[in-house]
Amino acid sequence: MFKKEVYTSRREKLKKTVGSGLILLLGNDESPMNYADNPFHFHQDSTFRYFCGLDFPYLACVLDCDSGNEIIFGDDLTVEDFVWMGPQPTIKERASAFGITEAAPIRKLVDKLQKERNASRTIHFLPPYRPENKIKLFEWLGILPAESQAESSLELVRAVIDQRNYKSPEEIEEIRKAADISVDMHRTAMRLAAPGVTEAQIAAAVNNAAEADGARMSFPIIATINGQTLHNHYHGNTLQSGQMFLLDAGAEIESGYGADLSSTVQVGPHFTPVQRDIYTITLDSHNTAISMLKPGIAFKEVYLESARVIVRGLKDMGLMKGDVDEAVSNGAHALFFPCGLGHMMGMDVHDMEDLGEIYVGWNGQEKPKQFGIKSLRLSRKLEPGFVLTIEPGIYFIPELIDQWQKTGNNSGFINFDRVNEFRNFSGIRNEEDFLITETGYELLGKLKPKSLDDVEAEHAKDLPL
Repeated sequence: MFKKEVYTSRREKLKKTVGSGLILLLGNDESPMNYADNPFHFHQDSTFRYFCGLDFPYLACVLDCDSGNEIIFGDDLTVEDFVWMGPQPTIKERASAFGITEAAPIRKLVDKLQKERNASRTIHFLPPYRPENKIKLFEWLGILPAESQAESSLELVRAVIDQRNYKSPEEIEEIRKAADISVDMHRTAMRLAAPGVTEAQIAAAVNNAAEADGARMSFPIIATINGQTLHNHYHGNTLQSGQMFLLDAGAEIESGYGADLSSTVQVGPHFTPVQRDIYTITLDSHNTAISMLKPGIAFKEVYLESARVIVRGLKDMGLMKGDVDEAVSNGAHALFFPCGLGHMMGMDVHDMEDLGEIYVGWNGQEKPKQFGIKSLRLSRKLEPGFVLTIEPGIYFIPELIDQWQKTGNNSGFINFDRVNEFRNFSGIRNEEDFLITETGYELLGKLKPKSLDDVEAEHAKDLPL
């Protein structure tokens, strides 16, 4: 955790920005696997933790924008709880470490909210993504779960985003730590990706590499020979020579900050010639996007240029044809590059997307509906303090190829006869994390092997004992 003055300053700024009324910040509850005493690993709501610091379940915070008063609501544990958990601080003791001096049981929160609602005071809350918090809003404020998104405070959403989008030096250092651990995780996978090894064995080793450094996964591991499936969490395959293995994994450290990296490695001593060709195009797109990062540039323009690099490369290989700019304008690149280029990152690897991608990444602008660019999570002009990922890729998705070929979609730009030769190719991507600085950008974390030579060299190394 940071010094309590950091959290005090964050809350003061939030209250000042919202201006009037009450701000209700809901923490997360534990999520049972199959019964209450057998929960998944607890993960606090990131906005609650950002402003209140508390990494503990069953809490809520009320900030009064008019009086300045701040209260943490939660029920203290009992001696019976201590039998299972050991002695625990009181809620007030926990809260005081983050500059909040007043605490009260949850039943007092219910009374307070009803009193304030009866006095016609505005109660600002964020759109809930957990079912239990939707139920709480119904029980406390009479807001139906289906209406909780619409009833949430856009004013509070924008105020939170305007603070959390700009990473402080303390936050950047935490993300850098997470990225360093993540690079070691990826190096582990590169060294293990050999014929006869299973995806599950590599996923386990990657998870172990994180836990050995006191971290955990920032999201479920993607560890697969089927890289054409963008979010593939199945780990039941055995690697075979000539395939490629894609890892998308990041570490989350104790402070709650995480990283998000992707790598693609050959299974066997070397990439095949065709794999090298596609990998080179992907890496050229990746490096082009990085070179464009600077304050003031719209990330949408970075995405479009990364797509043009992919189209040019695929044209040279005979998979695409026609004018490059027209192909990208028509979305023809999305047959191979159907996702976005990157996203904001911080306490969540897709930072604040629970608050609305259109506000976090698009600054309130309407998103296009065209396939491909509609999946672009970040479009707005970049500013110093933003932390984001760069992750272009090339994917050969048989089902998508079949659909486009059947309908003739973008047939003026795609050589389907040639594309069909790559149906079993799978997919390739690299991903790294960057800070936008006053003059350009900074890679966060140590260097990850990503050139063909570096990946092959890393693959040839033995795992440390």
